[in-house]
Order: sequence, then C-alpha cells, then structure tokens
Amino acid sequence: MVSGSSAEVVMQRVPVLWTPAGKSCGRRTGIRAVALSAVGCLALAACSSASASKGSGGSADGKAGAAAKSAQIAITPGGEGSAVAVDRKVTVQAGSGKLTSVKVTADGPGALAGALSKDKGTWMSSAKLAPGVTYRVEARAIGADGKQRSKSATFTTAEPSKGQTFVGEYFPDMGTTVGVAMPVSIGFNKPIHDKAAIERRLKVTSSPAVEGAWSWMKNRDGRDRIDFRPKAFWKPGTDITLRMSLDGVDAGGVYGTQNRVVTFRIGAAVTSTVDVVKKTLTVFKDGKKVRTLPVSTGKKGFETWNGTMVVLSKVPTIRMNSRTVGIFGPEAYDLGSVKWDVQLTPSGTYVHAAPWNAGKFGRINGSHGCIGMSTADAKWFYGQVGLGDPVTVIKSKDTVAVNNGYGDWNVDWTNWQQGSALK
Repeated sequence: MVSGSSAEVVMQRVPVLWTPAGKSCGRRTGIRAVALSAVGCLALAACSSASASKGSGGSADGKAGAAAKSAQIAITPGGEGSAVAVDRKVTVQAGSGKLTSVKVTADGPGALAGALSKDKGTWMSSAKLAPGVTYRVEARAIGADGKQRSKSATFTTAEPSKGQTFVGEYFPDMGTTVGVAMPVSIGFNKPIHDKAAIERRLKVTSSPAVEGAWSWMKNRDGRDRIDFRPKAFWKPGTDITLRMSLDGVDAGGVYGTQNRVVTFRIGAAVTSTVDVVKKTLTVFKDGKKVRTLPVSTGKKGFETWNGTMVVLSKVPTIRMNSRTVGIFGPEAYDLGSVKWDVQLTPSGTYVHAAPWNAGKFGRINGSHGCIGMSTADAKWFYGQVGLGDPVTVIKSKDTVAVNNGYGDWNVDWTNWQQGSALK
C-alpha cells in the first residue's frame, strides 16, 4: 500500500524492533510530528538491525534487496466493503517493477479505458465508471529480478440514482414462434444520446446465419427504438437469439440495467398480397397460393397504406371508434362489435370482417383504410396468419412509415444499413 507521506513510506519499509516503554513511533498527529517520529524509528531500527546482522550474516539485508527488485502490484480501489463512487479513478501500480498488462472489465459496460505511464509503473483509468456493476481488475507486472507477478481484485460501484436508468422493451417475446417478416425490435423508455454504446452491446445470431443489420428510428410515441432485420425475409425454421448486455452501459447520462438472452423461432412462410385495383387479398404459404379473397380497401381520401405491413396482433372482437384515429364529422363511426380483427399498424389499419360492406367486396373500395371482407372470409384469414406475417398492399398510395408498426421492409437495404449508429 502506498501512503500519502514519504515519512510513512520509510516507516513501512524498515521494521521497528523496539520503542521506549509507553511510546509508539509514528502515531503523533501533524506532518512534522509524523516525520520526526519516523526519524526516531529509523535510528532505533538501524541500530537494532546492525546488531542483528552480525548474528545473521546479513540475511535481513538480502531479503530487503530481493523485495526491492520484485514487482509489488497495488490496485485501488479493490476489495472495498462499501460501494465505490463512479467518479473514482482506478489505479494499478507496479512498485519497483513494470506493468505488462492491465484489464478492467464489467459485464455490460465491458472494458474500462485507461493508459500506462511512460515508465510503465502506473496504469490509470481514463473513462468514468458505470454505476451498479462489479468490476474485475487483472494486472501483470515484471520486477527487476525478471520474475512475473500477477494480482486481481474486484469492486462494486454505487447504484445509479433514481431517474438515471433506462430499460429496453423487446419484441418478440421469449420462446415465441413468429412469421418471416418479424424484426427484432427494442424500444427505450429514456432518450438514448449515445446510440453507438447501446448498439455495441446488442447482438442477434441465427441458425441458419443471415445477413442482417440494426437501424435506429423514432417510434410513433417519440421514443428511441432500434430494429434488426435480415436483408430478406427470414427462412422458415430459423432459430434466432437476441443478446442484450446493457447492464451499466452509459447511453449518455442514463445507464442500462438489463442483461437478457431471448430466443424465438420462425414458423411457416405465410404471406399475403392485397391488390387495391383488383380488390383482392391473396394468401400464399411457403410460396404456393392458398386462396384469393374479394375485399374492399380504403376509399378516396382514406386509401389503405401502400407497402408491406406486419401482423402485430389478433383479437376475435373489437370496438372500432373513428375518434381514436382522428376521424370526425360526417365520416365518423362507432362500431361496437367488429369480428376477426388482424392488426397491421398502430395507426389503426386492420384486416377484419365488414358485413356492412357486403355489396362492395371485389367491386368497390369503400372503407376508411382497413381491409374489409365477409365474416366467413375474415374468420378464415384470421386462422391462417400470426404475429410477424407480412401483408403487402400494392397499387395504393402513401407508403406506410417505417415506425408505423413494422414498416421496416419498405426501406431499401442500403438505406436500412445507414440507420446503424456504428456506420
């Protein structure tokens, strides 16, 4: 241990063999008193060791010389009982030796940055510690005697204060089976100012392996969100693993608290195409056409979104009130019991039964943006599709936004990759 006073260093290195009765060297207060006491201790110790050396053949001097040549590693902080403040510096010293390697790591934040002094006698951290995590310090040094020494230590930092943490809400859920268009999506409850720091701690692997990329966006509620999708739809039977190592990660003033491993599987390739000109919905399974249904899509001024949407949820019955999607006046409606509802966007796009439009299916587009069909056809379609299945609308207008549900597939691959914070 290296103290803050040179006098105290002398006291530590020279053994005190005798003191006058009732007195103890080096325990007076004040710098001058400590220094004078240390000199007194040194004089007594020198006399005693001179006498001892006559009977020992100088073995005490030999041990002291060997100790001076060996590398004595000191790590601070290390093994402290109380939580360490995040503004502390981590310091590793090699004594009379030279440090050959220093690693300071923690799950989540990863490696702590730092640098060696010019003489390689000291390593000091240059980055701020993350709160609420345990750091591991591993150091190696070589002494003047040529012998290697190693030392390790651990310490835990103080928990972050209230309001300094964030979490990511991820989809899909653990253990689910989803459709071929389902991205990995994480929405955050706090603004993420250092997106690169977060993205470095996220990893998606799959079997079979695919080319894929993360891309950042603002969700419809204004919060930061990041999605991972492959270049093309997933293959049926693919097993996917998401690893979130966010505990202690600094996202720009807020710190993560999660370490998660989430696995899910891709089911059959159930895809659907809606042609607003032909007024049809065609379902394919594993590339083979299963059935074509007559439908009615959005009328003029309420056109159904163009592009690929992804099934978000299914409910057998729902109330549809136009006020929830901003439709008032003569076009307002309040339908209390709409059957076989397949949700495509948070903005209110559904595939559902619309018996009130029975004369329009296959003939007239008369909805307020949803894709309506007969009750029997809607029930059949409801039974065919699941979370993550794509529904692509063609020949309409106004392509669905990337953040309106999972509009990820409407961004070309090059632009999608540019959404990464690591580019």
